[in-house]
Formats: sequence, C-alpha cells, structure tokens
Amino acid sequence: MRPQRVLVKLSGEALAGPQGTGLDGLTLTELAADIAHASREGVEIGIVVGGGNFFRGVQGLNKGLDRTTADSIGMLGTVMNALALEHAIEAAGAPARAMSAVPMPSLCESYARKRALDHLSNGKVVILGGGTGNPYFTTDTGAALRAAELGCSHLLKATQVDGVYTADPKKDPTATRYDTLTHEDAIKRDLKVMDTAAFALARDASLTIVVFSIAEKGALAAVLRGEGRATYVTP
Repeated sequence: MRPQRVLVKLSGEALAGPQGTGLDGLTLTELAADIAHASREGVEIGIVVGGGNFFRGVQGLNKGLDRTTADSIGMLGTVMNALALEHAIEAAGAPARAMSAVPMPSLCESYARKRALDHLSNGKVVILGGGTGNPYFTTDTGAALRAAELGCSHLLKATQVDGVYTADPKKDPTATRYDTLTHEDAIKRDLKVMDTAAFALARDASLTIVVFSIAEKGALAAVLRGEGRATYVTP
C-alpha cells in the first residue's frame, strides 16, 4: 500500500488495555511505539482518537444528561486521550502535536486545517481530539471528515478484530470475514464497524478504509506495508 498520508481512527477503549477504562500505561507505550515506528518509515500520520475509555456521550442519557451536554463531556475525554498520546509518541522518539476541535489553548493547539497540514508535512504525528467540535457526530464520522479535508488516501480503522465480519465474531462463531467490500456494500448490509455517516462521507471523498486489529504489536506499521490481515473498504 505505502500511502504517503493516512488518518488512523483509534478508539478510546484501545488505550484502556485489559482494565477496560482509563489509560493503561503499558498499552499506551506500546501503541505509541508502533505509531512512532510507522512515522519514521516516512508515512504522514494523523490520528483521531475516541474517548470511550473515559466517557461515551450516549452513556450520559442514562445519567439524566441531555445529548448535547453528554457529547460535550465525551469530547473532553477525547482531548485527554490526545494529550496522553502526544506525550507517549514523543517519548517514543517521534515528534507529535495534539490539536483540539474544541478550543482550549492553555492545554493544546486549536485545530485548523492549514496548520495541521503544516505539521504533517514537517513529519509530526498529529493527534486530533475534540471530535468534530459538535454534538451528535461520532468520532468515526470525525475521522472520515478529517481524512477527507487533510487529503489522506486511506482511513485506517484500528479495532480489536482483524477486519469486517458479517456479525460480531466474539459473539457469533458463524460470522465470516470480508477481505474486500465497497462503501455501498457496507452501508446496505448495515455493517457496524463504522457508522453509516462515516461510510457515506468516505465514499464521497473516495477514501479507502482499512479495518485491522491494533491488538498485535507492530500492527500499524505492518498494515502500512500491506502485511497482516485486514479488510479493505473501497469506493
């Protein structure tokens, strides 16, 4: 594959490790080392990170919060993860910059497209927190949006399974795996690996989505070399 610029969608849960919530130090260090290694191989990398390890917006509906407030709290969780990733990636030897769609200049740089492009072209890993900066939009949709506006050729969806299946393989032993799909196939079959809005935006922007497992050490660098198991969702 060897793309020049990619956008990685990383869930908050991927940073939680075996404990399932918060930040796991070992998991964070290993993921950062994988990202730093891929960056040193010459690929420009943007990352949109979720916040589910701290707070997921839909959870707030069960706590007496309205959707707008709950999503705003979830956005703050994504910024916490972005700051943690920025530090860990730099500790792993690669320059990084956290940016937030929700302005908080005392903590990190506010997101601006041209500034993000400048960071990418100068070899920095750009970690994008704050989602789209708006309620009602998932971080999957935010990832597709940022990948499109930053001119990425691929959107890499890092999950806990090695591709897209007909059903959740952890719950359904009869689930079968797709090697390739089109965006239209994914939308029509209502596959849950990303939400429909994200698939539709990726289709309109002619983005190839690569769904792979982040659980294995070196998984990101491997998928960028075209190695390992993954499902390719193409225009």
